[in-house]
Amino acid sequence: MELAVQKRNSDLMRVYDEKSDAVKFVKRDKGFTKQLSTIEETLARFGLLKNEIKVYLYLARAGEKKAGEIAEAISLHRTETYRILRDLEKKGILFSIFEKPLKFTAVPLDKAIDILVEAQKMKIKLLEKEKQNLVELWLSVPQMKVESAKKELFQMLEGEQQVVLKADELLERTEREFLIFAPDEYLAQLYYSDFTDKLKQKEGAINITLLTENSPKSLFFLEQMDLSKDSVGVVEAQSLPCFMISDKKELLIAFHENDVTSESGDKKKFKTAAIWTNYTAFVWTLQMLFAKLLENRQSPSAAVVPA
Repeated sequence: MELAVQKRNSDLMRVYDEKSDAVKFVKRDKGFTKQLSTIEETLARFGLLKNEIKVYLYLARAGEKKAGEIAEAISLHRTETYRILRDLEKKGILFSIFEKPLKFTAVPLDKAIDILVEAQKMKIKLLEKEKQNLVELWLSVPQMKVESAKKELFQMLEGEQQVVLKADELLERTEREFLIFAPDEYLAQLYYSDFTDKLKQKEGAINITLLTENSPKSLFFLEQMDLSKDSVGVVEAQSLPCFMISDKKELLIAFHENDVTSESGDKKKFKTAAIWTNYTAFVWTLQMLFAKLLENRQSPSAAVVPA
């Protein structure tokens, strides 16, 4: 019966009533569901698995609960629920309450995030310490002879973090000229990722030209970046991807995956993906596009935003 109800109406959700010791179905609050979805996506970035997030958030909202109550409320097998509870306790974001029957309680969300962040930092520090040992070990292994001739390569990247890391790498490798066309959404991503701070530090050492579309958002971020007036400009351009060209040799072109929706039908944030290449014809094509955009560049201070 339970499955039949869920199939007929995806807007219904299971709620455990502690007073009556029964499960009932209530209509989902779309706004509430969207908020929880955002929190779940963020917690996933800290390394928590889908069911771990469900268990943690349920306890964080419901307070002290027995394992059976948790399993019933979020439709998990009891064995899996016990395993997840122990794993979350090892991560430091749950506590066991020594009562009979045994109950569990969650660390408040703000404290839990601090704990997860510190755990990630410790992992990074350990990896950094291991780097030198790994490199030395690798160099001690007999190496095969590999042709050193230049190859034209492609690399697919997925996720905003990976794309920004590749942009950082490209900028760091640039010796003479770095060209960027970034529509306002991408400009915001670059600004909040600190990429534009690195761009500012490179200004003067290399020739930088940053173009963006003529919009209120673009003008706002250009003002925040405080790059020299000769380095930036706005153009009348729509529906173009973000792209970067380094020394006329390498290209990074980023794009959004459209129509990404959740199971409930709510729209989620666009996923960012990108292609890096040193393929000469591809780099030359985007170089020509950038030159055309540059011909119609306006100073941000002189730009008139369309009504």
